Amino acid sequence: MKAADAIVQIMVKEGITDAFGIPGAGINPVYKYLEEAPIEHFCMRHEEACMHAADGYYRASHKISAALCTSGPGATNFVTGLYTAHIDSIPVLAITGQANSWQMKQDAFQCVDMESIAKTVCKKVFCVMDAEKIPEIMQEAFYLMRNGKPGPVLLDLPLDIQQAEIDFDINSYQPAKKECIKPETADIQKAVDMIQKAQAPIIIMGGGVILSHAEKELIEFAELLEIPVITTYMAKGGLPEEHPLNAGHAGIQVGQPIGNKYFLDSDLVVGIGNRFTDRHTGNLAVYREGRQFIHIDIEQGQIGKVFDPELGIVSDAKEALTALIAEAKAREIQPINPQRAADLPAVRNELARKTDFDSSPMMPHRVFHEMNAAFDDATMFTAGCGITQIWSGQLQKINRSRRYLPSGGAGTLGYEVPAAFGAKVADPQAQSVTVLGDFGFTFMGEEIAVAAAFKKPIIVIIVNNAYLGLIRQNQKGAYGFEYAVDMPYNQDGTMDYVKVAEGFGCVGERVFTPDELKGAIQRAKASGKTYVIDAICKPEQLCDMGNALDNVKSFV
Repeated sequence: MKAADAIVQIMVKEGITDAFGIPGAGINPVYKYLEEAPIEHFCMRHEEACMHAADGYYRASHKISAALCTSGPGATNFVTGLYTAHIDSIPVLAITGQANSWQMKQDAFQCVDMESIAKTVCKKVFCVMDAEKIPEIMQEAFYLMRNGKPGPVLLDLPLDIQQAEIDFDINSYQPAKKECIKPETADIQKAVDMIQKAQAPIIIMGGGVILSHAEKELIEFAELLEIPVITTYMAKGGLPEEHPLNAGHAGIQVGQPIGNKYFLDSDLVVGIGNRFTDRHTGNLAVYREGRQFIHIDIEQGQIGKVFDPELGIVSDAKEALTALIAEAKAREIQPINPQRAADLPAVRNELARKTDFDSSPMMPHRVFHEMNAAFDDATMFTAGCGITQIWSGQLQKINRSRRYLPSGGAGTLGYEVPAAFGAKVADPQAQSVTVLGDFGFTFMGEEIAVAAAFKKPIIVIIVNNAYLGLIRQNQKGAYGFEYAVDMPYNQDGTMDYVKVAEGFGCVGERVFTPDELKGAIQRAKASGKTYVIDAICKPEQLCDMGNALDNVKSFV
């Protein structure tokens, strides 16, 4: 059979049912066989959006989909999406077309060395030069995507390789088994020793807990010993907002007062499936002073990457938590500092951020207040970067895993809309909402046309402050100047996002007051159409942030 046919048949056998792509001359042989396959294909408007849609799809469902595009500039447009998925450990099968194998060193039309370009933002890149090796390459690709720290894999397919005849029978193909990475017993025992000696331990629930489906085990362990839990930005929703042990987020940007307080009061930190990245830790001297660290991660290379913990454990999060629970029960350990845990709900309420501002133009905080009130726990949310993402992380209330789907490590403007579409494809019964800034909407905003065309409605809420808000805050706070960041034309009528929405087959509204916003959200929910709400907000409002956990400045 043709190699392109084998590729599609293997995709089906590996469980792919949805693909996001843009056909082109360099990838058309694969598209020929996609037409008859039990894979629904969604034609996007930009190649980067193909990747973000497949990324959002996985975050919502934990099911791999494919992103496909042609060679040359189409393929290079994948890179930002690959990076976005890779740094957040999101597996996507990325497939790019390529010139004929014999043309690859001749500067042929739309021929580019994708293997060299993309290798730092993928788990692996395969430029396939032998068609007969396609089955084993694809088996390895799916194995790599699913095992250890997940991530995207790129297949770069020369045109002649796609069309080559190979000897292949799909019945002989078997997906590779996923490995189970378990902790060493001695490490688990040492971890429990350290927890028993602590006076004020804290657990950090990282995104790896969500990827491992270990939320239940983490909550059980926390409840067993009554240890407060901080969720990282990537784990938002992994613990219900009102759970008595939920200590919110810690961090210098998307942190919350409750999370920073409980972290700074701790003497032992048990980090599970987290990365200790800079927006979380801030100044490392402040972050580390006076406390010990246990770091549990599925990838050896993550442990010690930022700083050396007192104990590092290489393990899948669920396996480690299961072992910790068993060891704690075997020792019949009593709760650690139950009074500290008992005080948490009251302290959390006391430190909660104010969101019910009544001003006009609206405070951005009020946008999130209305969102929290309007949407149910099944609603999926995407966020990209900038000041709106920070407000979203600080102020949105999320009660379920895989419902808050942000670009975390990359902070990618342009991720928001296509990721919301991909999430809607993955879970069509749930509302899919993206919240982004007025500037952010101009990155991949055209993908609302895809949502309209395929009748997969999403809701787009623009926090329109007519500024590059986060960049302005950095300019003024760090360097004492302001330049090229004001965009008054986004509010004065020059830019009309309502007409943009209507031009792409969607519905749009511009709102100025909390009551107007409340009504617009209800109309959006009831419309059954992709809906853009342009919420005019106070232009110069700053967000709470700082350079260390003990030096976060509030601006309200």
